[in-house]
Amino acid sequence: MNKRQILVIDDEVQIRKLLDITLSSNDFEVKFAENGLEGIRFAAAFQPDLIMLDLGLPDIDGQKVLEQLREWYSNPIMILSVKSEEIEIVKALDNGANDYLIKPFRTQELLARVRSHLRHHIKEISEPIISSSSFSIDLVSRVVKVNNEDLKLTQTEFNLLATLVKNEGRVLTHQYLLKEVWGKSYSDQTQYLRVFIAQLRKKIEKDANHPEMILTESGIGYRFTLI
Repeated sequence: MNKRQILVIDDEVQIRKLLDITLSSNDFEVKFAENGLEGIRFAAAFQPDLIMLDLGLPDIDGQKVLEQLREWYSNPIMILSVKSEEIEIVKALDNGANDYLIKPFRTQELLARVRSHLRHHIKEISEPIISSSSFSIDLVSRVVKVNNEDLKLTQTEFNLLATLVKNEGRVLTHQYLLKEVWGKSYSDQTQYLRVFIAQLRKKIEKDANHPEMILTESGIGYRFTLI
């Protein structure tokens, strides 16, 4: 069985060493690029299953590299950066990043997110039913079940839930969700989104006050995790 290939675009030697040890010991094949131009070339040449991208590169701003990659590269891209400002995180996610981890990060969390993105990265879904032991959604027949009981959802609630589920593991910004579900004219109606998220949590979570599936990324958006 071929190993899944990960491209790391980062100029920091210590980070490259850490990722080499962490990823290689977990059965991933790792390739490295030390700057943006090299990273774009390697991505085109090797077509990796996932890219880890630093924003503070020596030649090109990482956000620009992300934008260029997203013109043709459709697999997951994870941002690894020391930049913790909300504006940078939101910009990266809006530019097409699937995830954003702030350095220093915990290696086990990194690996868990890598596995999640490789399982669920955006693609055509050949199997329309996505399920776990207590939750299922049929994206074709638009049927949602919790503990094997049919759940009544409005059209908007279903569309919001389906968007979250199809992007499992990915942080979706408020603006992305509002535009996808309601349209561009609603892109600043974050309170509107909070109301619908709260309604969904009441219907699908064991405890809406302590959600396990629809997770909040503070100030940024939401992430769906199938349990």
